[in-house]
Amino acid sequence: MHKLALFRLHLIVFLWGFTAILGKLIDSNAHILVFYRMFFASIFLFVFIRIYKRDSIKVSKKIFFQLAVIGFAMALHWYCFFYSIKVSNVSIALSCLSLSTLFASILEPIIFKRKVDISEVIMGLVIVGCILLIFKTEFHFKEGIFYGILCAIFGTLFSVFNGKMFGKTSSGNIIFYEIFCGWFILALFYVCNGQILQMGEINLRDLALICLLSSIFTAFPMLESVNLMKYISPFTLILTVNLEPVYGIILAFFIFGESEHMSPIFYIASAVMILAIIVNGFVKAKKN
Repeated sequence: MHKLALFRLHLIVFLWGFTAILGKLIDSNAHILVFYRMFFASIFLFVFIRIYKRDSIKVSKKIFFQLAVIGFAMALHWYCFFYSIKVSNVSIALSCLSLSTLFASILEPIIFKRKVDISEVIMGLVIVGCILLIFKTEFHFKEGIFYGILCAIFGTLFSVFNGKMFGKTSSGNIIFYEIFCGWFILALFYVCNGQILQMGEINLRDLALICLLSSIFTAFPMLESVNLMKYISPFTLILTVNLEPVYGIILAFFIFGESEHMSPIFYIASAVMILAIIVNGFVKAKKN
């Protein structure tokens, strides 16, 4: 069972890494992509939770509004991620995600009222140094790097505050309401600024790819990651998820060719960042 669980874990991390590939394959801009991704994902989750499993989706008003705020952070995280891909490439967007570890090392002690972990701070400084090196050598991708950093910030906010919601309602409800509320807030924003009509400017090819992105590469991995917690430790989950940029960057290199070929310094800096995250994970495990 443990080997099967590890295989399922690597499968969902591979699927998460492939979302960046789909983001580049989809021609629609980041606004439309995120809008439809969250819309379809919320439908798939509702059908699975309420119709297939016949579970209740009832939550208190307080929890609903908390999940709505976290869902908005998720929407911003996804928007910045796909926008970074659109204005630069997959490799840049994925490498910037590593900064989430630094932001988490600062934010988690504040939110969960624990002591600052010196090893996390040191690792964070290593990652910042690598990002600065990438920024210097890949300056022509400065806009993509900027939005990649914003993506890491919103992703950290989403993840840390999501941790505060654990146990308040079912994991399925948490995921469903976050995605649905994130979509609903985006819809209200687009209605207010008159951009809602632009959401109809999407071709059938993109619509099909976004449906695929929303189901196989969003709803399924999220639900599966929750189910896997019965068989594997949170440490194993977090450590394996750090392979997402590795899968994504390698796939992008072979699928898109020259547009994803970066300088040797970029790959060295990215490897150092990922290695730092993995080493920190083993240090934490040893301490525990």
